[in-house]
This record gives sequence, structure tokens and C-alpha cells, in this order.
Amino acid sequence: MASEAIDVTMPAKLPRTGHRPPNTIALEELERVFIGMGYEVVEGPEVEYDYYNFEALNIPANHPAKDEQDTFYINDKILLRTQTSPVQVRIMEKKKPPIRIVAPGRVYRSDDVDATHSPCFHQVEGLVVDKNITFADLKGTLAQFARELFGQDTKVKFRPHHFPFTEPSAEMDVSCFKCGGKGCRMCKGSGWIEILGCGMVHPKVLRMSGIDPEEYSGFAFGIGLERITLLKYEIDDMRLLYENDERFLKQF
Repeated sequence: MASEAIDVTMPAKLPRTGHRPPNTIALEELERVFIGMGYEVVEGPEVEYDYYNFEALNIPANHPAKDEQDTFYINDKILLRTQTSPVQVRIMEKKKPPIRIVAPGRVYRSDDVDATHSPCFHQVEGLVVDKNITFADLKGTLAQFARELFGQDTKVKFRPHHFPFTEPSAEMDVSCFKCGGKGCRMCKGSGWIEILGCGMVHPKVLRMSGIDPEEYSGFAFGIGLERITLLKYEIDDMRLLYENDERFLKQF
């Protein structure tokens, strides 16, 4: 009995509790912003048909994005999705407008691993389809999103761009939340940081999904989740998000 005595006064070993990683924290905050604006969060398959990933998005068979150097093909008709846009097409096929969704999820591209690239990363794409939707609705929505995420003094700037599935298309920049637009290391002295691509849904994409572009219009946008996380928490290497180093993760 003496050898089996227990010292009840000794401090116990406290269990360590984990918490959400920075990517998940950023995603939940982003979802909160759009749910507050009336959006529905939807998900879709990561192993996708070539039709939904490319053709239904106005990306024809000879488009360079379909090159095997950029896309992981399983066979000539099945691939690992390169964007979450296929979820938008699937929703448009199944549901009549009005549609207001955000689609987060993992996507895959044949990139080398470095500080800003990974073959597996996350996107959050949004879609609105209804009668009389204009570019002004797109700008107002994304401006509100930027203010909610980066602070009420955040300004936005839209630059013309090209995406096959939207017309007109634009890249959106936000004023640097570190320096207030004065110019610093984070914004490379410009005062602006690019965070997403967007545009009005191409009439051909609407028509291929069974929606009449003469009656309905819509806008779409795509956000790289890791980019938002790196900016928000001032992380300078994307690889830190996936290395499971406790010294890094404990900071959040």
C-alpha cells in the first residue's frame, strides 16, 4: 500500500486544447459577412467533370487553362477542380433565380510549392443571379465586404481584366489596411492590395445553365482564401499554414 500511495497534492497535467487554424478563422469570418447579406453557403465535389470545370464556364477545348501543366486530369473527362466555379453552374442548373450563394472549398492546380503557391489551396466564389442585377450591385456588395473584413475606412478600386466566364470583368484592389494607402512594405509602396477577381456573368454561361440572359443577369466573384489569411494576419509564407507547427499555430 505504501508503494501505491498517490500524492493528491501534486498538480495534474492539464490537457491541451486545440483551436481553429488561421485559414478556418478567416473562412468563418468571410462566411459571416456574406450570410449577413443574405447569401447561402454551398459546397460541391472536388473531383469534377471537365464540362462543369471548363466548358460550362465558356472555356472551350483548346483553352490554355486546360493544359495538363496547369490542371490535374484523372482522365480526359474527369479532373480535380481548378476553381469552385463548377458549384455555381450546378446550382444554376438546379435552382431557378433568384440565386445568392458563396461556394468555399479546396481547389487544385499543378503549381510548385513556394511562399505564395501550392498545388492545393482554397477558394471562395460568390454568385448572384436575379432580374436587373448590374455592375453597381457587384461594386456595392464587394465594397461592403471589404469594409466588414478589413475595417470601415477601407476603399476599393476596380481594374478592367479578362475572365472567360464574366463580361465585363475586373480585378478588385483594397486600400492597404496597414498604412492606410500611404505606401508600405505590405502593399509594395502602391497603397493598394489586389484581393479578388469579379465580373458580370457571361450571357453564354447563363444560357448553358438553362437561364435566359434576356430576363436575368448576375455577377460572380472569386476570392483566394489563403491570400485573405496571409494579408489579414500579416503572414509572409503560405507554407506556414500547412506545416502544423505548434509554435506558429499558437499565435492565433
